[in-house]
Amino acid sequence: MDRKLVLIPLLSFLALVSTQVAWAATIPSANLDKTTYLAGQTGYIIVTIFNDKSEKIRVTELSATISYYYTSGNVYQQKFFYPTDLLPDEIPAGESEAFQISISLPTDIANGYTTPIIEARTELWRSMDSRWLSSDWPTYNRLKLYVESPYKAQYEDTQQQLQEQTAANQSLNSTMNLLAGTTLVFAAAAGVLMFMHFARRTKAIPVPQA
Repeated sequence: MDRKLVLIPLLSFLALVSTQVAWAATIPSANLDKTTYLAGQTGYIIVTIFNDKSEKIRVTELSATISYYYTSGNVYQQKFFYPTDLLPDEIPAGESEAFQISISLPTDIANGYTTPIIEARTELWRSMDSRWLSSDWPTYNRLKLYVESPYKAQYEDTQQQLQEQTAANQSLNSTMNLLAGTTLVFAAAAGVLMFMHFARRTKAIPVPQA
C-alpha cells in the first residue's frame, strides 16, 4: 500500500482532533510577594487561573515546584501545594481567580536565581450529561525567584548603621557648634556690658581741684 495514502487520512484525523482540543484553563500570570529572598525566609506565590471555556471549570490541584541549589552544590526539588482542604474550587466561564501558594526556603540555599514551575489540574463541567471531565494541566514557567546572598544583606545593614551613626554625629556636631556660637555671643555681650559699666563709673569719679 502506498504510504502516502495511509499518511493523508492520518494527518486529517490528527488535524480534526487538534481542532477539537481547547484549553479549559490558562495561567496568565504568577507573582511573588517579594523581589528578593534570603535563605530560610517564607513567602507566597500569587497564581491567577483563567477559564476561557463556555462551561465552568474547577481546580483540583495547584502546586509550585522549586529547584534549589545548596551551598554544597547539590540540587534539590521541593513541591509546594495549595491547601487541599480549599479544593476543588470552581471558576465560572470567562472569569479568573487568584490563588496563594505558601513557600519556605531552606536555610542553606545558595544565592542566585531559580524558576518555580507552576502547575494546575482542572476539570471541565459538561452540562449535556451533568458531570465533570478531566481537563488540561496548564503550567507557568516565566517566574524568577532571586535568593540574595546573606553577606550582601549584612553589608547593607552595616552600611545603614554607619550612615545612621554618621548622621547622629553630624547632628551632635551641629548642636555643639550652635552651643559654642551661642556661648561666644553671650560672652561678647557680657564683655560689652561690663565695659559700659566700668566706663560709666570712671566718668562719675570727681576730678580733684588744684
